Amino acid sequence: MKQHYRTLLSLGIPIVIGQIGVIILGFADTLMIGHHSTTELAAASFVNNMFNLAIIFSTGFSYGLTPIVGSLFGRGQRSEVGWALKNSLAANSLLAILVCGAMAGVYASIPHMGQPEELIPYIQPYFLILLASIPFVLWFNGFKQFADGITDTKIPMWILLCGNVLNIIGNYVLIYGKMGFPELGLSGAGISTLFSRILMVIAFIVLFFMTDRYKEYRQGFSRGKVNKAEFVQLNKLGWPIAGQMGMETASFSLSAIMIGWLGSMELASYQIMMAVSQVCFMMYYGMGAAVSVRISNFHGQGDMENVRRTARYGFHIILVMLLMTGIPIFLLRNHIGGWFTDNDTVSAMVASVIYPFLFYQFGDALQINFANSLRGIADVKPMLLYAFIAYFVISLPAGYIFGFVLDGGLTGVWMAFPFGLTSAGVMYWLRFRKKTRPFPSKN
Repeated sequence: MKQHYRTLLSLGIPIVIGQIGVIILGFADTLMIGHHSTTELAAASFVNNMFNLAIIFSTGFSYGLTPIVGSLFGRGQRSEVGWALKNSLAANSLLAILVCGAMAGVYASIPHMGQPEELIPYIQPYFLILLASIPFVLWFNGFKQFADGITDTKIPMWILLCGNVLNIIGNYVLIYGKMGFPELGLSGAGISTLFSRILMVIAFIVLFFMTDRYKEYRQGFSRGKVNKAEFVQLNKLGWPIAGQMGMETASFSLSAIMIGWLGSMELASYQIMMAVSQVCFMMYYGMGAAVSVRISNFHGQGDMENVRRTARYGFHIILVMLLMTGIPIFLLRNHIGGWFTDNDTVSAMVASVIYPFLFYQFGDALQINFANSLRGIADVKPMLLYAFIAYFVISLPAGYIFGFVLDGGLTGVWMAFPFGLTSAGVMYWLRFRKKTRPFPSKN
């Protein structure tokens, strides 16, 4: 038992640290842009919301590589792992073209989206810069899932942390015009993000092709060919995961639209709580990624007993994380809003939605753990249906009913999340239990 916990923590903590680095970068971006210009902050908020769904969807697709690499690694097939990486990077490149095409369509529609005219000159250049960074996000994710799948989780952590530090420094220099550079404002933040994403991919390329660290995998990468069979397998795994994560993200985005119907104060409180929620989600998902890697290794070895144990012990660790984050948030519920705004009304609203927020943490932990457990055994197709039921059949209608039909307002909309996330978690858990159930003895 102790060995399972120890291994999961050694795999998961680097992923969690990398995820926290992304969160810190998001906070730093918001603070620096906000201090430069409120108008630019509003423009950044619009563009970032557009790209969040695209990036999470794309990241979900990349996760299809984990069970393939993990299973091959568990069987000791190092050369085949390199081959799988080559096909994954090719598949991610094609997806990058599709995503960029879709986002280009969004860009063309910006003047018709009803945004304030004064924001358009800031939105358009920032949008194009982030659009150029999409391929690098996907290539980095391909390398990251490869490294995670072979249990080398510290490398992506260090690359992410270094990339985020460079991004923050670049923000300071380019937003405010320091060290002889022109003051570029929001566009400077975009250029810094693009530059850091390019450097993170270059770092992985150098490590993979120019060092001995991945020598045995590089041989398979060089000899292996991009082929239809690998493409089909990656797509069979990648698209359902992308759809599942996309629908979860969309449920929160569409809920934000409903909250916007209530007023600007309610929407402001929602944005603050989503920043808080992201901290918890990223921590849970970091450990969930470790669960997926560990399960894929055991699944490749045909060791179903340890597959089940890993899922169980991983959930225990995520529950401890829940307590570590939930208790301070509850105790500080009357102060959190004030960290982000001087508006007393918004701060009071934030305090009121802390309760439904805490209620859905268990459901979020459950669905993250067992979604990643299913990913580890490569049983991802049913998750599309489960996610649709949980988020579009249960959560969104419940949010409208609680918030508007029953006049629950902001708190009512938030009360839908425990139903959606918990129902998703229960369905994933039941599916995992069914797929890993030991066969009854014939004796």
